Amino acid sequence: MEEKIIDENKQGTAITLEAKPKNTRKLYIESYGCQMNFSDSEIVASILADQGYNTTQNLEDADLVLVNTCSIRDKAEQTVRKRLEKYNAVKRINPGMKVGVLGCMAERLKEKFLDEEKIVDMVVGPDAYKDLPNLLKEVEDGRDAVNVVLSKDETYGDVSPVRLGSNGINALVSITRGCDNMCTFCVVPFTRGRERSRDPQSILKEVNDLVEKGYKEITLLGQNVDSYVWYGGGLKKDFKNASEMQKATATSFSNLLAMVAEAHPKLRVRFSTSNPQDMTEDVLHTVAKYDNICNYIHLPVQSGSTRILKEMNRQHTREEYLALVDKIHEIIPNCGISQDMIVGFPTETEEDHQDTLSLMEQVQYYFGYMYKYSERPGTMAARKFKDDVPEETKKRRLTEIVAAQRRHGAYRTNQFIGQTCEVLIERASKKNENEWSGRNPQGLVVVFPKENYNPGDFVNVKIASCTSATLIGEAIGLSENNEL
Repeated sequence: MEEKIIDENKQGTAITLEAKPKNTRKLYIESYGCQMNFSDSEIVASILADQGYNTTQNLEDADLVLVNTCSIRDKAEQTVRKRLEKYNAVKRINPGMKVGVLGCMAERLKEKFLDEEKIVDMVVGPDAYKDLPNLLKEVEDGRDAVNVVLSKDETYGDVSPVRLGSNGINALVSITRGCDNMCTFCVVPFTRGRERSRDPQSILKEVNDLVEKGYKEITLLGQNVDSYVWYGGGLKKDFKNASEMQKATATSFSNLLAMVAEAHPKLRVRFSTSNPQDMTEDVLHTVAKYDNICNYIHLPVQSGSTRILKEMNRQHTREEYLALVDKIHEIIPNCGISQDMIVGFPTETEEDHQDTLSLMEQVQYYFGYMYKYSERPGTMAARKFKDDVPEETKKRRLTEIVAAQRRHGAYRTNQFIGQTCEVLIERASKKNENEWSGRNPQGLVVVFPKENYNPGDFVNVKIASCTSATLIGEAIGLSENNEL
């Protein structure tokens, strides 16, 4: 049964791009973790393509191996360390191969990484990718290279990302970097720095370029997209005081959404991730107004207990979250909502756990991403709390939450039986090469017989059956949105 549940043990994604004939060196780049990491790898590959590197999917052929890392849980870090053992084995055969660690794990461990992992030649934080040419020169000169300086204004808005491993249909467009929400369990503010938004004109330029290249769907991406804001004079730091900032013309997230939707009315638009405390009604009305903005919101809640939410420093209560869910359904009928959930946060009682299960019962999420709490060094939770929920209790609670999500997912998918959905074909089904796979506006996977359609087609599919996470149907014709 297909489930939208993260598998932290899976190998990262090794990604490739079209080779430049004049490039002679080979880059193997592997990404772990969130969509932002994958987006960052596209930026890195773009920078290195100008330094003479073509990508390869063959680790043994690589001159330079980069792993873009995640620090959100200890298990994610251990997965990367195991991959470094594999790289080490290859390096014994190919001693000229250089290895670099990028991203959040690099930022968290900094120079310590060079001592712990003798194989690593280069450590590069999320805001230092433009320094890669200089760092590579240091490595080539026989020195270890480190740059983990966090920036207050770097957005990479002037870098045109290559589309790694792209199907030419979906693309990620980063609109913010960093995060100002100091959730006590989270390392992101420490590994990615303060929140900053990207110039809307550079975003529109990137979207226009993607449409010209034939892309059919984009996802506006950020740690917290709803807090996106661009002031006429630039970033917050460019203003002397709050009064001066208030006088400037501001572009909010709802403004940006409308700009993108209006620029390309047949381009499918998604966004992620939304923070409940920052989502405003104007965003919901914008989603409702434009047919090409998908009726889907990823809305992490983390816990159904107001007491635990307070300990997590989440800036919303259970009641406020449920009120927002009601408002979403009021303004955007048939909106798909998904969740992030953490079980076993320090001091979580059985009553708190039952609060989470009851909240799930009320919302009936379409799908979700569920995890056991993992203490991260340096976070407020690690400093303030003892990780006091027994591992067996965490496992049992996670099992119960996953089971609840399967029930709710089945309830949601069953509602589509007999309906016709617009589906953007993305690829062949993983389970049956004779079927196409795509998603409907609510983010649910839809599979149907291939017949005479192609990846990138918008197809109307009548749903005949389902699993708890997948809709199964038959195409009845191309959608009117098929031609951009």
